[in-house]
Amino acid sequence: MLKRLVLILTVLFSLGFGGNLFAQDPEFTQFYANPLYLNPAFAGTARCPRICLNYRNQWPAISGTYVTYSASYDQHFDAIKGGLGLLVTNDKAGQGTLTTTNVSGIYSYQLNINREFSMKFGFQATYFQKSIDWSKLTFGDMIDERRGFVYNTNEVPGQSKKSNVDLSAGLLGYSKRYFFGFAAHHLTQPDEGLIGPSKLPMKFTVHAGAVLPIGDKGNQTMISPNVLYQKQQDFQQLNLGVYVNKGSIVGGLWYRNQDSFIALIGFTQHFFKVGYSYDVTVSKLTNATAGSHEISFSLQFECKPKKKKFRTVSCPSF
Repeated sequence: MLKRLVLILTVLFSLGFGGNLFAQDPEFTQFYANPLYLNPAFAGTARCPRICLNYRNQWPAISGTYVTYSASYDQHFDAIKGGLGLLVTNDKAGQGTLTTTNVSGIYSYQLNINREFSMKFGFQATYFQKSIDWSKLTFGDMIDERRGFVYNTNEVPGQSKKSNVDLSAGLLGYSKRYFFGFAAHHLTQPDEGLIGPSKLPMKFTVHAGAVLPIGDKGNQTMISPNVLYQKQQDFQQLNLGVYVNKGSIVGGLWYRNQDSFIALIGFTQHFFKVGYSYDVTVSKLTNATAGSHEISFSLQFECKPKKKKFRTVSCPSF
């Protein structure tokens, strides 16, 4: 019953039924392992070429409800005084009943305020396509009270695909020990409805944190307290978390909106990072969802020595 309810609500949000129904963006809980998705101002912050791959399976006990993939590439270029990035995401709801694909190009400009503090300003242009498989939907007139879904429906399918362009922007301020950022996605509120008009509401993100060393220089442990707040239409979410980095091992714990705890473990080396996180649901859906699983993998390539000073962001890996 819960599976049917989630699928019906998901489809209604995107078809444009009802004046007050709106879709929401997919979410990754390893926020900093998918930096371009979090904030376009992160493009080029590692200076050298970087590839990030992300996979999320939300509520796996409700078969095939939300599965999201993401891949990105970014790099800093001295010639344009900023970074370029490419971000591709694919989200499947209801075993592929509703599919959304986004392809984004990103540019970020870097401004060094002084010797200690820098800022990045990012701009993102996205082309997206939303599609629905009408053959996987069931309607009320298909039901027989004894035999179940046995009849053909008289419902007339609407559009199977909808495409549009979307614009977003963000900023990032950082020093050696702390950072903060703000992002505004869907500035143009593009129409994504498959039957009637349905605007994608703007999403606002505020995030901040610090990286604090503990212990001697030869045997330091890094601790990073963080906060992240997001708002999209009437939906609000506050995340409070902390990371602990000891050598090549990273551990983290987040608390989110009286809904779940997020526990993660990561392994980092000079050129790659891999992480796993699990969302432990603490709401009334605990026994029905089996939480959420997320895996991240990134490659950090070498590049030519920098010609002038470049300040990278000291933020968590995951």
